[in-house]
Order: sequence, then structure tokens, then C-alpha cells
Amino acid sequence: MPGPEPQWKQFASTTAARHGAPGGGYAELWQWSVDHPARFWRALWEHFDVRAEVGPASGDEAVLADATMPGAVWFPGVRLNYLDQILRHTGRPGAAIVGIDEDGTRTEIGWSELAGRVGAVAAELRRLGVQTGDCVAGYLPDVAEAMIAFLATAALGAVWSACGQDYAPQGAASRLAQLEPKVLFSADGYRLNGRWFDKRNDTDELLTLLPGRPHLVLLDSDDYRAIVAHPVDPEVTAVPFAHPLWVLFSSGTTGRPKGIVHGHGGVVLEHLKAAALHGDLGSDDIFFWQTALSWMMWNFRIAGLLCGSTVVCYSGHPLCPDADRLWQLLEDEKVTYFGTSPGHLLASRKADLHPGAQHDLRLLTTIGSTGSPLPADLFDWVREHVGEHVAVSSISGGTDVVTAFAGGTAGMPVVPGELTTRYLGVALYSWSPQREPLVNDVGEMVITVPMPSMPVGFWNDDDGSRYRAAYFDHEWADGTAPHVWRHGDWVTVTDSGSLIIHGRSDATLNRHGIRMGSADIYEVVEAIDAVTEGFVLGIDGPDGAYWMPLFVTLAPGRVLDDELADTIRSAIRTSLSPRHVPDDIISAPGIPHTRTGKKLEVPVTAIMAGHTDVSLDPRSIDDPDLIDWYRQRGAEHAWG
Repeated sequence: MPGPEPQWKQFASTTAARHGAPGGGYAELWQWSVDHPARFWRALWEHFDVRAEVGPASGDEAVLADATMPGAVWFPGVRLNYLDQILRHTGRPGAAIVGIDEDGTRTEIGWSELAGRVGAVAAELRRLGVQTGDCVAGYLPDVAEAMIAFLATAALGAVWSACGQDYAPQGAASRLAQLEPKVLFSADGYRLNGRWFDKRNDTDELLTLLPGRPHLVLLDSDDYRAIVAHPVDPEVTAVPFAHPLWVLFSSGTTGRPKGIVHGHGGVVLEHLKAAALHGDLGSDDIFFWQTALSWMMWNFRIAGLLCGSTVVCYSGHPLCPDADRLWQLLEDEKVTYFGTSPGHLLASRKADLHPGAQHDLRLLTTIGSTGSPLPADLFDWVREHVGEHVAVSSISGGTDVVTAFAGGTAGMPVVPGELTTRYLGVALYSWSPQREPLVNDVGEMVITVPMPSMPVGFWNDDDGSRYRAAYFDHEWADGTAPHVWRHGDWVTVTDSGSLIIHGRSDATLNRHGIRMGSADIYEVVEAIDAVTEGFVLGIDGPDGAYWMPLFVTLAPGRVLDDELADTIRSAIRTSLSPRHVPDDIISAPGIPHTRTGKKLEVPVTAIMAGHTDVSLDPRSIDDPDLIDWYRQRGAEHAWG
């Protein structure tokens, strides 16, 4: 029996149709949304009945007053607050937020108590002197009360920023000190992989590193429990559409982390669109994305509350005590939408799990995946071992826009190894160096029409120069630098409208003039059971020499002998091409990542090439000691 009509279809046939959207399928709706952005975003506003103190006036210019990138002006004159879009759901029964700790401890905040708890914390922030435009910071594990702290900050029109407690005090301060927060939310510590990490001393040290020594609020203290024991209705401050909601930080591996500022209105519209129209989230859903406060997916997960869904957070290691941990959580909490990473799905497969047979996952409708491209064989694994009823949504976006540019869309066919659609309102194209749109060929990912959730700007970037340099100052082959967003990914847009992400364009493998994406190689190599992870680099040497080594980490008990090396080479040659086969395969003690899981291809390539001007912040790396190991491998390489 067919299920209910996806929300994007309802939107297309009602609100969007009133604004001139053509009939037909998703492709026609997408084309209309990027050809007529003002009409599309107004239709979205009306479809979700966005709450505002002052709504948009009539006319396209009241939606998009200036479409120039960077600097597009959205909804001038509108005043609203992110929190108001959530408070409309507080009459619902059941849980708004569920928190699960690694040891199984469960906390629940009901919809009926959400407003009172947020109001109580917001009143405490006011008592501590926080005003509209001030900053409030979090140094926290992924617990339910962290979301309350953010919502209370938003209520005041103050600006939120946070990082996980896995950061050392200096690493956290490199981000949060830029904001000069008035208040710091923290906790005693967290459990990870069976261990308790006491963070009280680190919190004290962080306070000394933050300008003005902000007030401290401990979420697991008696003082905090006393605050939330006396609920009050929140006083919500209406702010301009582009008023800063939060500051997210770039990985900060090379130089000072960049503070990326997003506005209240842009986030509300973008997250309603992505979560409801594409993710199909609604009031019957339970939304769990395994994440941390340092990663933009924590911010995106809150979109579940905008849709009236229950949001689940988890503080702990996703594979503790074993690879089945999160699958058990899905059953226990009756999760309908589960967000994870390719690494977690790969670990589940290599542990020979059969989650669909081992757990009752009948309510699970979608598995989302991000962080890196999801290999085609993991789509197949989900279908075979989780359930044919579960759709896979591989998404691609970023901290930059705190959403996805493309990914799964409810009701649309899923092709293994591909992102199903470009999201509505996202004018994403693959461009050649000559700025020619490409179909079924690899090119630079560009966005040619502004989106409301593009950054308001960067923190402490008054003239906008850092912001322009990050996305807009790329010089194309014809010598121009047009006003388009260049994201830094290689992408193929297929003739059916789906996408394939090939990896970062600034970490391109370019052997003998042939461009190759590292993600294509990882998909093949990491499918081999003996390999836990791959890391391929293209390193320029003297006199035009080029070295393409592949570093691998191996499963316990496995060694990189000639047989395994031949297996790896054969798999790459057969699945990709002979030119993709690396020059050397080297067993490594680990692969360096940012703290949000991105492989550090660009800086490590430069370091191995012998560049001495690479400013690499060890506080932003999951295992900084690995960098010297790779530096030594580069120094030892004999260029032929």
C-alpha cells in the first residue's frame, strides 16, 4: 500500500502552484525554484506559515532586494526569531528532546515543558547581563540540555557558538575567544568508549583564556537544576531577518579558525525546506543524527524541532561497546530518520551486522549519511541488511551554509553511489574551467543563485575580504571571477539530475593532466575487508615529477604484504582505471582528520612536498602526532 504523498509534492501542488510553479515532477519544480528564487522562497514562507513580528511586503523585491553574491539582501524589514518557529509545536504530546548517554542513561524533555525550561534559562541569561547581540558559548557533550542552552540564547537575540568537550581548552579558546562570550555553558565531563573524561579543570582553564572571564553555567550542577525547576514563559526578542543566530567555525587546520555567521531568518527557511520538503520530517517522526557540537550537523539536527519532530541526541562513542550500539538505540527510541556517516556504516558492515534482522526497525524510513561521499556498496548493504523499506539519503553541503546543497529527497528514486537531487532553491552546477555547464562530466561545483542560509558574513571580517576569498575570488580560465559560489568540490551532474561527488577540488589528483577525485579511490579501497581507511595524495616534486602514494590503515591482525597490495591495486584498476593505481601503497599508523572527521589531504600534501610555510594547528587535528610521521615519509621519498 503506498505511503502518504511526500511533503514536497504537497508544496508543489498547493502553495508553489499559486506562485507560478509549473506542473510536473521534481525536476520542473527545482528548475522553477532556481529560475524564480523570490517566488520560491515566498512560497516556502507561506507554506510553513513562518511566524514573524513583521512579515514580508508584497513584490519580489520584498523577498530578495539584492541578488548579488556575496551580499544578497533577503527579506528586508522582516523581524522574527528562530525560537518562535519551534514554540508553535509546544502543545504537542510526547518528547521534544531525548538524550542518551553512552552508559544508557536517558533524559527526556517533553514538548509541554520545553517553553518553560527555555524561558527559565533565558531569564538566567538576562540576569547575567546577556543582551541582544551578545555572544553565549557552549563547551559541551551532545546532551539534551545543550539544545536548551542554544534555544534560550536565541530567544534573547544573542549569538550562540559551541564546540565539543573533546577539544582541549586552547583549541576551544582559539574559536570561542574570538567572540568574547558573556556566558559559558559547560558540564563536568562526558563518557567516551567506556571512559569518563573529567572536564572540570579544562573548563576552569578555558574560562581564563576567554576575554573578560565569562559567567559559567554548569548544566549538571544543582544551581542549573534549580533554574529549570522554576519554568517561565520565554520572552522572545524579534530581530531582523539577517540578525546573527550562531557562529560556526571552519576546521581551522591552517591558521585561525574562521567564524561563519548565519542569520535567524535564513536558517529557519533553509532548515524547514531541507528537513521537511527533502527529509520529509513531520510531527510523527523521531529524528536522530549522531553528531557533536563541533559539527554543523548538531545545528542542522535542531531542524527536527522546527518540524515538530522529536530529536534524539547521543553522548558517547558510536561503536561502544560494539558496532551494534546505535542500531540498538534506533530500536529503543523508535527512530524514523537516522543520520550517520560512511565510516559508521562501513564499521557495521565489517562487523557483519544484520541490523534489520537483529532489531525491530520497521519504523525506520531513512538513513542519512554525510561527512564524505557514501560508496555505492554501502547503499546496497543498507538495502540488504537494514531493510528494503529504508531509503538512503547521501547528502553534501557544509558548515558554510549549515545545510545540504544536494541529497536524498522523499519519494525520488535512489541510485547507489549518487546524491538523488539538487535541493530546491539550490542552483548547483558543474562548471568547466571556462565556466561552461557540464553534464555527465566532472567539473567544479558552483552555486549561481544566492541562498538565504549563505553566511551573513565572517566574524571580525568588517570589509568582507575573508568571506569573498573563501568562495568568490576564484579566477577562472578566461581570467574572470564571476559572482558565483565556488564550493571546492569536484562534482558530476548526471543527465537525470542526480549528482556524484568526487572529493575536494583543492586536493585534486592530477596525474599526467588527468584529474581524479580521491573519493572514487576511497570507495574502492575501503570496501576491502582488510582495509579500515585509505588516504591518497598527489604530491608535486622537482622537474615536473609527481608521486601518488596511497596510505592505508588495516584491520586488527592484518599486514600489508604483497598479496594484499596486489589486491588493492587490482581492485582500483578494475573498478576505476590503470591511471588511478597509486605509485606506492604504504601501511600507516593512522589517517589525520579534522575533529569533525574530514581527511587532511590538502595540508598533508603540502607538508609531504616539503613546504615549510604550512601553518597547521595541532589543536584542530584528531591525532596531531601523525603529522610528523607523514612529514618524515615525504622527506624519505626518493624522486626519480
